[in-house]
Amino acid sequence: MKGLTSKINKDFSRRSGSLKSYIFRNRYQYLMCIPGLIYLLIFKYIPLYGITLAFKDFSFKLGILKSPLNNFANFRQLFGSEKFYAVLQNSLLLSVARLVITFPIPIILALLLNEIRAEKFKRMFQTLMYLPHFISWVVLGGILTNFLSVNDGLINILMDSLIGQKINFLGSAEWFRTVIIAGNIWKEAGWGTIIYLAALSSINPEYYEAAIMDGANRYQQLLYITLPSLASTIVVTLILAVGGLMNNGFEQIYLFQNGLNISVSEVFETYTYRIGIVGGRYSYSTAVGLFKSLVAAIMLFSTNRIANRLRGEALF
Repeated sequence: MKGLTSKINKDFSRRSGSLKSYIFRNRYQYLMCIPGLIYLLIFKYIPLYGITLAFKDFSFKLGILKSPLNNFANFRQLFGSEKFYAVLQNSLLLSVARLVITFPIPIILALLLNEIRAEKFKRMFQTLMYLPHFISWVVLGGILTNFLSVNDGLINILMDSLIGQKINFLGSAEWFRTVIIAGNIWKEAGWGTIIYLAALSSINPEYYEAAIMDGANRYQQLLYITLPSLASTIVVTLILAVGGLMNNGFEQIYLFQNGLNISVSEVFETYTYRIGIVGGRYSYSTAVGLFKSLVAAIMLFSTNRIANRLRGEALF
């Protein structure tokens, strides 16, 4: 027994020493991580105690910790509100449509860019596609508003000349989701190609050379080499996209939201803003946000598990 204990202690000391030496060798890399860890601690982990607001009747006088518990009154009100279910429907419809339509576009763009052999034109197209990502939604919202204006917008001028009809894109509930999805594609599709272009660059060119020797055409190379090589990357990005399915983004929705399209444009981000920041109902808005986060977490873990069972590839 003493021999076993001594062996365990020696093994632990050896591993502890190797870990310390590894950390010391990479001390500068760990030092570079400190600002990011501090940011996560201050802005992500410390504020987590605010989640308790969802279970309390918050009072500024008493503060978060001393405010009394309300026996899940916020959640009873949440699930008993017709407005909540309308917001849930709007959020899911918009986010699912956005995922289905926008997710394949960066993959397609990356495959098309990969086929351009002239590096000069390839870099030019990449820059043009990346550029909107660095422009704020306030600026892009103004540009889209000018384009879609009923009176003097370029789109409506073209439609009037072609079919003799104008459409109020910004004041129509019917066109709201189309405008949001199109704007999101314009802003983020090019930026989303980066990870796929990186994955394409890591494919061994000998695979293509062997395929050409075997008589494979471009379509067959795409089908049997390129897409299988991208499969793991696509699975990971899909899992992350499903995990963020409940996030529609506040800025873009709020900029295009108005009284004419509020019936379809009220999503969780704008709803919590109105009831929490504007209305001062902090406990109730926290309950809404907590529900949204729990649903997102369930979807993330479920998608990860399904991907692991179907393909043996998962995020964690």
